Amino acid sequence: MLNKKIYNEEEFIKKYDMYSRMILNICYTYLKSTSLSEDIMQDVFFKYLKKNPKFNNLENEKAWFIRVSINLCKDYIKSSWNRKREDWPEEDVSYLQNSEYEVLSEINNLSSKYRIVIYLYYYEGYSIKEISKILKENENTIGIRLSRARQKLKIELEEKENE
Repeated sequence: MLNKKIYNEEEFIKKYDMYSRMILNICYTYLKSTSLSEDIMQDVFFKYLKKNPKFNNLENEKAWFIRVSINLCKDYIKSSWNRKREDWPEEDVSYLQNSEYEVLSEINNLSSKYRIVIYLYYYEGYSIKEISKILKENENTIGIRLSRARQKLKIELEEKENE
């Protein structure tokens, strides 16, 4: 149960508005499902309310939301329930322009270790150094993953262009 003294509705709405889209995108990079991503996002905010963490600055706060989102996605992927269920049909993203659809489709075909690096670098604007801290990985590892992801995307997009 939430302690009413530490729960501030206005503050929560502010955090929700600030981080919900980012959390959904991170979860989608792992789960490839909007509905599952929404469920995990709800869990992230519940955890925020339950723990009521205090942060030194906005960057630490944002990093906390990213880390919790990633951890909950990984926990879901490893769960026995997830392993026993059948795959969901792919999401309908036909509303996107053709070039956007092709890029998103190819990003979704990458493994999650490449998808999350692409997302944090290009969509959230983090540097390799910052991503390495968030993901708790070596900077060189992140740089290599980013480079490999770019190479894979380039090859796949060039093949589709030549078809």
